[in-house]
Amino acid sequence: MMAQTDRMDAGKGLDGTDPAALIGCPNCDEVYVARTPPAGRRAVCDRCGTVLISSRENAGIPILALSLAVLILVLAAAFHPFLSINAAGLGNRVSLLDVATSFRSGVLVLVSVATVMLIVALPALRVGLLIYVIAPLEMGLRPARHARVAFRAAQELKPWSMTEVFSIGCAVALVKVSDLARLEFGPAFWMFVALSVIVVISDRFMCSWSIWQAIDEAEGDATAYAREPV
Repeated sequence: MMAQTDRMDAGKGLDGTDPAALIGCPNCDEVYVARTPPAGRRAVCDRCGTVLISSRENAGIPILALSLAVLILVLAAAFHPFLSINAAGLGNRVSLLDVATSFRSGVLVLVSVATVMLIVALPALRVGLLIYVIAPLEMGLRPARHARVAFRAAQELKPWSMTEVFSIGCAVALVKVSDLARLEFGPAFWMFVALSVIVVISDRFMCSWSIWQAIDEAEGDATAYAREPV
């Protein structure tokens, strides 16, 4: 069922307002005073309709599960055969690592490095950072060390994690090559298909503002606990 939405009122006359209580729209830069909507509802930008806050109860466990699934699929897809090509009686099976390490000299080495980074390393690093940040919060523990830096890095890496772009590009290229040779998709191809779907679901399910709030609350509790007299 689609979550109901609450349109936020534009933050006018914000002089003196605590910056921590403000939220900016990532799409149109409109600034609002953050108000947590009831569970199951979403707060959206009044100007462009971008979802700013999506309130869900116990959302951390599904995000952790999806992130762990992405991490497993990325690492497994790197080593399993991605594609088999047969033409003129000759055949070959390749994995992503085979493709990435096929150029070892010249300018094409940069292509190999970029392939590994954008398709395997960065997605794995991003979900690893999310697990590092969210897992202690869901377990009721103190925030992980440098949790803020880790989550900010995970958010910065999001535009550079191009797993779904790679999957679409491969699908287009394979359609054009199919007339020249017989192609068979390997396990890694289907892993990337599943991976692309999971990444989209995970990004739509995750509310960045809620995670920042959870870090703030956990750090506040940890500070109060540390200051209590023994």
